Amino acid sequence: MRLDYTKASPGGVKAFGGVYGYVMQSGLEDVLVELVYLRVSQINACAYCLDMHTRDLIKKGATPEKLALVQAWREAGPLFTHREKAALAWAESVTLVADTHVPEEEFQVAAAAFNEKELADLTMAISLMNAYNRLAISFRRAPESALAAKD
Repeated sequence: MRLDYTKASPGGVKAFGGVYGYVMQSGLEDVLVELVYLRVSQINACAYCLDMHTRDLIKKGATPEKLALVQAWREAGPLFTHREKAALAWAESVTLVADTHVPEEEFQVAAAAFNEKELADLTMAISLMNAYNRLAISFRRAPESALAAKD
């Protein structure tokens, strides 16, 4: 690890934790949020977060088939719910904002699946995961499974 940001900036980590706590009590489905966290982390190639959210989804009962197809959710047929598909599409567009500029069509699809509060909360979740990914990648935070394999 280049730098332990949890020790260097405990107040910042606590603030991020406050947003995480808010998202998890916001009323959005836990599995939906975790799928979004996983997809954002796939796009950003964040090993630490990929490991953590895969483990969290397994604990919440996600099937191996669903986990294997998150990155190809558009081709997964009925494996993902309508809301999950809308959330994953929104997560991709928001995460790739420099390329997509989050077009109106993407907003309309998300707005049809989520009410205003849910969409705002979902976007906060996406933004938070992008920030967590950037911390973990920048400072080379190792995935738990890699640390466990080292022992």
